[in-house]
Amino acid sequence: QVQLVESGGGLVQPGGSLRLSCAASGFTFSTYGMRWYRQAPGKERELVATIGRYGHITNYADSVKGRFTISRDNAKNTVYLQMNSLKPEDTAVFYCNAQGAYTYWGQGTQVTVSS
Repeated sequence: QVQLVESGGGLVQPGGSLRLSCAASGFTFSTYGMRWYRQAPGKERELVATIGRYGHITNYADSVKGRFTISRDNAKNTVYLQMNSLKPEDTAVFYCNAQGAYTYWGQGTQVTVSS
């Protein structure tokens, strides 16, 4: 059974940091590119960051460049999103996504940036 389980979301003040994790199981993690998306209330789902199978190639949305870092540990079947200097406009549900022979989605984790 394929699973992507996100964790690490929560409430944080502006300027704060959070680290999201996405634990994968049920497929060969190292053969999949991984992505983080987010969806704010009333908005479409937005691609935030991508990472290649071996972790050497990463890409970011302009809105998060220099603040967010995506990484992966293939030994732990986990992808991470380190989020620094968070802003209220980062408030959204964050989703983990696996891209390869198939496409898989996690259930999402809520990130709220508010004072």
